[in-house]
Amino acid sequence: MSTPTLTDCVKANIEAYFNDLNGTEPANMHEMLTRAVEKPLLEVVMARAQHNQSRAAQWLGLNRNTLRKKLLEHGLLDS
Repeated sequence: MSTPTLTDCVKANIEAYFNDLNGTEPANMHEMLTRAVEKPLLEVVMARAQHNQSRAAQWLGLNRNTLRKKLLEHGLLDS
Protein backbone atom coordinates (compact mmCIF):
# COMPACT_ATOMS: atom_id res chain seq x y z
CA MET A 1 0.00 0.00 0.00
CA SER A 2 1.40 3.39 -0.99
CA THR A 3 1.59 6.41 1.26
CA PRO A 4 -1.27 8.83 0.59
CA THR A 5 -0.30 12.11 -1.04
CA LEU A 6 -0.82 15.46 0.64
CA THR A 7 -3.67 16.10 -1.80
CA ASP A 8 -5.32 12.79 -0.83
CA CYS A 9 -5.05 13.67 2.87
CA VAL A 10 -6.53 17.14 2.35
CA LYS A 11 -9.39 15.75 0.25
CA ALA A 12 -10.19 13.06 2.84
CA ASN A 13 -10.23 15.62 5.63
CA ILE A 14 -12.49 17.99 3.69
CA GLU A 15 -14.88 15.09 3.05
CA ALA A 16 -14.79 14.27 6.78
CA TYR A 17 -15.50 17.93 7.58
CA PHE A 18 -18.61 17.85 5.37
CA ASN A 19 -19.72 14.60 7.00
CA ASP A 20 -19.25 16.14 10.45
CA LEU A 21 -21.42 19.10 9.42
CA ASN A 22 -24.27 16.62 9.04
CA GLY A 23 -26.09 18.75 6.45
CA THR A 24 -25.29 22.15 7.97
CA GLU A 25 -24.12 24.67 5.36
CA PRO A 26 -20.38 25.45 5.62
CA ALA A 27 -19.11 29.03 5.72
CA ASN A 28 -15.76 30.70 5.03
CA MET A 29 -14.13 27.42 4.08
CA HIS A 30 -11.34 28.99 2.07
CA GLU A 31 -10.20 31.17 4.96
CA MET A 32 -10.59 28.30 7.44
CA LEU A 33 -8.50 25.95 5.33
CA THR A 34 -5.86 28.55 4.54
CA ARG A 35 -5.41 29.34 8.21
CA ALA A 36 -5.43 25.65 9.18
CA VAL A 37 -2.68 24.81 6.69
CA GLU A 38 -0.64 28.01 6.75
CA LYS A 39 0.39 27.99 10.43
CA PRO A 40 1.80 24.44 10.52
CA LEU A 41 3.48 25.06 7.15
CA LEU A 42 5.21 28.13 8.55
CA GLU A 43 6.16 26.32 11.77
CA VAL A 44 7.78 23.41 9.93
CA VAL A 45 9.53 25.53 7.31
CA MET A 46 10.89 27.95 9.92
CA ALA A 47 12.21 25.06 12.02
CA ARG A 48 13.81 23.41 8.97
CA ALA A 49 15.33 26.76 7.93
CA GLN A 50 16.68 27.17 11.48
CA HIS A 51 14.49 30.28 11.86
CA ASN A 52 16.30 32.02 9.02
CA GLN A 53 13.51 34.15 7.56
CA SER A 54 15.33 34.87 4.30
CA ARG A 55 15.88 31.16 3.63
CA ALA A 56 12.33 30.26 4.67
CA ALA A 57 10.88 32.99 2.44
CA GLN A 58 12.90 31.69 -0.49
CA TRP A 59 11.72 28.10 0.10
CA LEU A 60 8.11 29.27 0.30
CA GLY A 61 8.37 31.54 -2.73
CA LEU A 62 7.43 34.56 -0.64
CA ASN A 63 8.91 37.99 -0.13
CA ARG A 64 10.65 38.13 3.27
CA ASN A 65 8.35 40.97 4.40
CA THR A 66 5.29 38.88 3.45
CA LEU A 67 6.67 35.95 5.44
CA ARG A 68 7.30 38.18 8.45
CA LYS A 69 3.73 39.53 8.25
CA LYS A 70 2.35 35.96 8.15
CA LEU A 71 4.53 34.89 11.07
CA LEU A 72 3.20 37.81 13.12
CA GLU A 73 -0.42 37.04 12.11
CA HIS A 74 -0.05 33.48 13.34
CA GLY A 75 1.69 34.48 16.57
CA LEU A 76 4.93 32.85 15.52
CA LEU A 77 7.06 35.98 16.09
CA ASP A 78 7.24 38.54 18.83
CA SER A 79 6.16 41.91 17.41
